[in-house]
Amino acid sequence: MVNAADIERVLIDEQQIAERIKEVAAQIDVDYQGKMPIVICILKGSLVFCADLIRAMKTPVTVEFMKVSSYGASTTSSGKLSVALDILSNIENQDVLIVEDIIDSGHTMAALTEMLRTRRPASLRIITLLDKPARRVAAVEADYTCFEIEDEFVIGYGLDYAEKYRDLPYVGILSRSVYEN
Repeated sequence: MVNAADIERVLIDEQQIAERIKEVAAQIDVDYQGKMPIVICILKGSLVFCADLIRAMKTPVTVEFMKVSSYGASTTSSGKLSVALDILSNIENQDVLIVEDIIDSGHTMAALTEMLRTRRPASLRIITLLDKPARRVAAVEADYTCFEIEDEFVIGYGLDYAEKYRDLPYVGILSRSVYEN
């Protein structure tokens, strides 16, 4: 059970998330009409978002999972990609949609897209639930963004702090007292 004091405030509520996902899914359906893209869900944070997104889409997809990081044991990105779980599908000449929970510095996504491009997909696009451009260091932009947010520490709807809060049905701002102690 979440301690209410852990949440400074709800940033994006359940209804806002559901409505925006429907809008983005509809745009993807237009853009991928007649195609069957491979959706790559970036674990763990994107799981909830990816599940809701593909259910909202009418476009048929296949789903793959990756677990990647450029942070290691640090709180800042090294820019070097570590792949803990790779996809099983051959993406050569396939349309690929990467589903990410949040783009922050951009280091991880820049390294990931560079790696996946070497596998020669027909197209490669990024879908993100949250975009935090104030923290962007690497030159990377999402093709589909649900919400642009300020530089806040957010949790919920798949996003975590120390593996907690992923199950919240909304995106909230984590109280500084939780992570500054």
